[in-house]
Amino acid sequence: MKILIIEDEKELSDSIATYLKSENYICEFAGSYDKAIEKIELYEYDCILLDISIPGGSGLDVLQELKSNNKLDGVLIISAKNSLEDKVKGLNLGADDYLPKPFHLSELSARIAAIIRRKNFDGNNFLRFHNIQIDTRAKSVSLKNKTLDLTRKEYELLLYFVSNKKRVISKNAIAEHLWGDGMEGSNDFIYTHIKNLRKKLIDAGDVDYIKSIYGMGYKFSD
Repeated sequence: MKILIIEDEKELSDSIATYLKSENYICEFAGSYDKAIEKIELYEYDCILLDISIPGGSGLDVLQELKSNNKLDGVLIISAKNSLEDKVKGLNLGADDYLPKPFHLSELSARIAAIIRRKNFDGNNFLRFHNIQIDTRAKSVSLKNKTLDLTRKEYELLLYFVSNKKRVISKNAIAEHLWGDGMEGSNDFIYTHIKNLRKKLIDAGDVDYIKSIYGMGYKFSD
């Protein structure tokens, strides 16, 4: 899961990232309005943490830009501005939640998880695709009621495939989702993870759902 932290207080953004990375989120940063706009135009995120007061502009204008471009990224406003007017305006512009500073990092993580569940999984902690069941809270996978031993990247890849089942996903989209915008170099990494995931599913008695679409990417389907 990929998070964008739009926050100019470096100490705060670093502490948020450290906590979220310990929970297996990939974190990227934008410390100004211009950088935030650049990020949201180039990439998609599972959740954006958005401060209202950022250098060069307003976080609410970033939110307005997201919605104007029909982006579906989840948005959690984190701001020291705790006025009712700011909260109402942010929610009316399409933010999913509002958390005033200061906050506990555990609460922040819980709010993020709730937004992602609503956005990606219709509010459910469990996803099912035929014999595959994914517990997004425990970050575990079972197949025919037996736990599947997956690495962290294999789990994230399977979750991404199931969340986008029957859609063609490009190799670049997979790379950005698994490693963030810092991913560079060969797509051999992607091929290796897909090969290993495919083998584990087949060895566990399931069929090969991962279809290679020549020149385009991959599709997870029957």
